[in-house]
Amino acid sequence: MFVKELKLQNYRNYESLNVNFSPAINVFLGENAQGKTNLLESMYFLALTRSHRTSNDKDLIRWGSDFARISGTVIKDNSSRLKLDLVISKSGKKAKLNNLEQRKLSSYIGNLNVVLFSPEDLSIVKGNPGIRRKFIDMEFGQMSAQYLKTMSQFKAVLKQRNAYLKKLQHHQANDMIYLDVLSDQFSAYCAEVIFSRLQFLQKLQDHIEKIHANITEDNEKLKIVYNTFFNTDGKTLENIYDVFKDNFKQNYQKEIKRGVTLFGPHRDDIKFLVNEKNVQDFGSQGQQRSVALSLKLAEVELIKDQVGDYPILLLDDVLSELDHKRQTHLLSSIKEGIQTFITTTSIDDVDPELVKNPNILNINNGKVQQEEI
Repeated sequence: MFVKELKLQNYRNYESLNVNFSPAINVFLGENAQGKTNLLESMYFLALTRSHRTSNDKDLIRWGSDFARISGTVIKDNSSRLKLDLVISKSGKKAKLNNLEQRKLSSYIGNLNVVLFSPEDLSIVKGNPGIRRKFIDMEFGQMSAQYLKTMSQFKAVLKQRNAYLKKLQHHQANDMIYLDVLSDQFSAYCAEVIFSRLQFLQKLQDHIEKIHANITEDNEKLKIVYNTFFNTDGKTLENIYDVFKDNFKQNYQKEIKRGVTLFGPHRDDIKFLVNEKNVQDFGSQGQQRSVALSLKLAEVELIKDQVGDYPILLLDDVLSELDHKRQTHLLSSIKEGIQTFITTTSIDDVDPELVKNPNILNINNGKVQQEEI
């Protein structure tokens, strides 16, 4: 798949933009704070209906405007053409697919697949567990509408259950049967979320192990481990449901005392083990960078496996952050058929031996000018 055309209106520092892209390599060239990352962010938002830089959609609306619009024409591998359209306003956001408004965002997400690689991705490896949970939910969500739906149901019941535990804590309620009902519902959604995560992570493991071995010249073996309060090895969906149901009953008083749900996917984590050592705690910065790079390249391959088409690859100011060895691995891994967008302040950061005939677009204060190749 590739993005043929992108239109922006009142988005960040872009008042109006209509630009066409190459299906191969596109380089956004310009000084800092000119709008390069804003362009990448707009494509990420067009795909996933959320930004990787802010949780407040209103931040995306140009100063003094009432709304922002992102529109894109996507060409799929089978030559089908999709028109994606998102409008962000102070009252929320609306998504259209081929001019038809989508009632649920889960029916919109997945029509454009993207993988973003930025310097901040190092935080996936060494940051807090919430960052890693967000990563797996965002990336798996764009591959599976069912996962998105289950996560939405999970969050709704979690909110209900927490609210009721708070009432029990403050003696504003005493119906334990209702807590049983909520716990049973919640256990079912917990089981579905964790079972799906385990399946996705196993598929990701198949790719990341080979990629990381290649990057490290077979000196390191990388393993991803799902970290929750019980041993997940060999567990079926039904097994996981039973574990949660029993665990909640045993810990009712502890949860009521705290007024919050203490167990579930919202508290889980993933660990990256390099040669059996936790790289978050014991890895060098170079090892952590290699793991982050392996993770993103594995993600590209996993999306290809799951949806049958390569995703769009967004590289936001990462070339200057990588040494020559890792940059070579990254750029040489960009296979033919993967549309790639690179932001950089200097074309010297782009190795001409690895990136041939790029489509160069100069970015200056929210204006885009295509450079003659």
